[in-house]
Amino acid sequence: MPLPVLFGANVDPLVSPVGRSGDHALLIDELGLDLLTIQDHPYQESFDDTWTLLSFLAARTRNVTLVPTVASLPLRPPAVLAKSAATLDRLSGGRVRLGLGAGAFWEAIEAMGGARREPREAVDALDEAIDVIRAMWSGQRSVRVRGEHYSLAGVRPGPAPGPGMGLWLGSYGPRMLALTGARADGWLPSHAYLGLDALPVAVGRIDDAATAAGRDPSAIRKVYNISGTIQSAADGPFRGPVAQWSETIAELVTTVGMNGFVIWPEHDHAEQIRAFSAEVVPAVRETLGQLD
Repeated sequence: MPLPVLFGANVDPLVSPVGRSGDHALLIDELGLDLLTIQDHPYQESFDDTWTLLSFLAARTRNVTLVPTVASLPLRPPAVLAKSAATLDRLSGGRVRLGLGAGAFWEAIEAMGGARREPREAVDALDEAIDVIRAMWSGQRSVRVRGEHYSLAGVRPGPAPGPGMGLWLGSYGPRMLALTGARADGWLPSHAYLGLDALPVAVGRIDDAATAAGRDPSAIRKVYNISGTIQSAADGPFRGPVAQWSETIAELVTTVGMNGFVIWPEHDHAEQIRAFSAEVVPAVRETLGQLD
């Protein structure tokens, strides 16, 4: 059975102005949106640490699900990341999903002490990291994983996260998309890097890999990060009026198979989040309801 369509908004982890990220998180929670995402770039001097901020916001919010989009694997050892995610998930009442990426901006990663990896090596490392994370979430007394990049040697992982915890990958290339379909619970692409024209092919790769692995493609959470502006004049697929936004999103659900959408406002963040929640989301739900 297809997953319900989810909607959310992104919070930028900006250091300044102090308190803005918390204000936006509370607004997202109060509006009843499903997802709150935060990008992870620890080497960015103008950003707070994403995992610390997620933990802080989890304590301040009550209902919204929090997702790093996506955690930078080369700077976050997977065993520790898995433990952190499981802990925050349990403390927040099951409101965490772990978004994870193979890495990007390699010079900045290397400058912070992370490993620089070539594309093939980065995918291999992510594949091994999935083994480690799944083992750490298994609830078993002791776990072992042998890999070239990541290993576990009889560690006792501790309590497992709640049943809703999922591993969502930020992926674009063919091997990453195949890995997503075969092994991940969700997918977090961004419109800025994967446009509307390329989206159906990417979804097809994920679905084909899921089917080949004996999985149900419709059970994979597919969340589109959308940077844009809700405005009166049309100026691109996600710069335009409410009707244009809602029609585009509804079409992505019905013809492409996406089942989640997160707005990344380009400016006037609070106003844009309100407009998305109060106008775009109901319009999409109404359109989809008419098609049922």
